[in-house]
Amino acid sequence: MKTIVDINCDMGESFGVYRIGRDKEVIQYITSANIACGFHASDPNIMEETLRLCRKYRVMAGAHPGYPDLLGFGRRNLDVSLPELINYVIYQVGALQGFSSFLGMRLQHMKMHGALYNNLVTREEFFLDIITAVKKAFGDLIFFTLATQRTADFKKICLQRGLRLALEAFPDRNYTDEGELLSREHKEAVLKNPDIIAERAVRMVKDQGIESVKGRWIDLNVDTLCIHGDNLESIEAAKKMQAAFKREGIKVCPVAEFL
Repeated sequence: MKTIVDINCDMGESFGVYRIGRDKEVIQYITSANIACGFHASDPNIMEETLRLCRKYRVMAGAHPGYPDLLGFGRRNLDVSLPELINYVIYQVGALQGFSSFLGMRLQHMKMHGALYNNLVTREEFFLDIITAVKKAFGDLIFFTLATQRTADFKKICLQRGLRLALEAFPDRNYTDEGELLSREHKEAVLKNPDIIAERAVRMVKDQGIESVKGRWIDLNVDTLCIHGDNLESIEAAKKMQAAFKREGIKVCPVAEFL
């Protein structure tokens, strides 16, 4: 039974006068923030503002790079070569690194966004080449990816190469029988009930797994849980998760403290 976990949230996804998410509310209940870097969302002012918010609430900051797809919010697949992809990622992490250095902060981690995140879960060689390049450019960051049986084995390979991988689960998302996130095209993909989300979060940590949307048990080696901060239900779920973890004796802290 595991008794420690990180809670992360995608943040800084506003753009100019357009506001997305409830960053100032949800940040009180998380330990790691994935900050958009301008390709799928955000802009220089939002990046700096979100980092200041992290510093205020002592939340660890991480880069959240995606495909160059503002119109599609990074959720559309783009056919690009590996060298291009590495450059896209380094460009985005470098932008956020510049602001974090300016504010006297350091980046803890990197988590891909949207379609890029989903594509790299099963493209291990691509993912390995990208994170190796990012470590060369920016030092010892922790890299987030979806918790599956396959990535649990991949995590061991990464450790042998000096790369730290954090396996992530989503208590507010349903899973397929294969252990992948149910597509957002399905109406059951995203859960809204805060009590159910909190219950699933506890189970994911303590039992290291969850049932699929069809009732099949899926083993998950969970280091960090992702919540979404773009609706009131998610914020209420974050509150309930924190309370449930306290009752169950589960410590919540940034992933860098135990990986």
